[in-house]
Amino acid sequence: MKGDLTDLAHRPTHDEAPSSWYDHSSGRRVSTDTVVVEALRSQYPNLNLTIVPQYSCNLLAYAAAGHATTTVIDTDKDHLAWRQYLPPARRLDHQQGALVNQVLFGKYLYKWQGKEFVVYFINGRDGSAYFPNITNQYVLSSTPEITNQLIVAAGKYGSELHNEVWVFDKGFWQKSADLWDSVQSASWDDVILEEKMKSAIINDVEGFFNSRATYRKLKVPWKRGIIYYGPLGNGKTISIKAMMHSLYKRKEPIPTLYVRTLASFGGPEYALSLIFSRARQTAPCYLVFEDLDSIVSDGVRSYFLNEVDGLQNNDGILMVGSTNHLDQLDPGISKRPSRFDRKYYFPIPNLAERVQYCKYWQHKLSDNKDIEFPDKLCVAIAKITD
Repeated sequence: MKGDLTDLAHRPTHDEAPSSWYDHSSGRRVSTDTVVVEALRSQYPNLNLTIVPQYSCNLLAYAAAGHATTTVIDTDKDHLAWRQYLPPARRLDHQQGALVNQVLFGKYLYKWQGKEFVVYFINGRDGSAYFPNITNQYVLSSTPEITNQLIVAAGKYGSELHNEVWVFDKGFWQKSADLWDSVQSASWDDVILEEKMKSAIINDVEGFFNSRATYRKLKVPWKRGIIYYGPLGNGKTISIKAMMHSLYKRKEPIPTLYVRTLASFGGPEYALSLIFSRARQTAPCYLVFEDLDSIVSDGVRSYFLNEVDGLQNNDGILMVGSTNHLDQLDPGISKRPSRFDRKYYFPIPNLAERVQYCKYWQHKLSDNKDIEFPDKLCVAIAKITD
């Protein structure tokens, strides 16, 4: 089969698919799939054809991660791609950036686990609107079974996190490697809080994820909500990041879903449905709403409460919301058990905590020979920073 499939990929002296696509794309379009499928079925009558949307299963990304190999087998005339420059994520890193190709039309010999496929990557943007803008993958193989195996493997890989955090922003879930990297440096040692409160926060969250059997035994839904509140700048965000780090270090890691905003092309209700749908799919998980009072406005409060406490099963979801203005939260959110039923107040640090914070920086700067930071300076600084 290997030799036959390779030969079939190269055999046509004139490949009908690219000429059909170019002809179709240069005029009015209604259904790209229709013309491409017709051309491919005519050209490869003995092969199985499966159409795989790239947004649900990205075969090129799967290969780029080292799980398969691709070889371009179309001609320069038939291949069409946008070459784009991606600047470095941070100019401070002094990197050069990278060149990437966005394939609009490409034909590849795709090899995975000893099996071969001919795969066409074809952009099928039909119409003049921004949506839909779909790239489909037309997978040709000897049997539908081996194509299904490839789709399951590549789709599973794409749906999982690989040193990333799910971030919801502008109406989409996106994987953020930058937030993951930031979280890796967060530690409870960096959080200056009263020790009883710090231990309570840790035990509250860790205890929840350790207690599924207890919740089930008591016939209580396995879900919780916690609110961190108090004046800005007193440890709410770093506590969330430290907890994220702790949860990722568990024997069975607990992923974080981080919500930045409900603003989306479909409106806030649509965003909430996507957020909780992903949380239910990912559970057990740590669902973070930072600045909860600004995210859940009066206009979406009832929809939010229905997602939190409605008919859907939210087992395994621990929500944490932070706010600088607890008084601006609706009592139905802040005071109703089974929604956000525990609150932690992050106060202005007292003298002892300010001394502790100075000692934290004293330790961080201990290798800097240009700075004198004696113990008595910690107390002096703490006394003038009430």
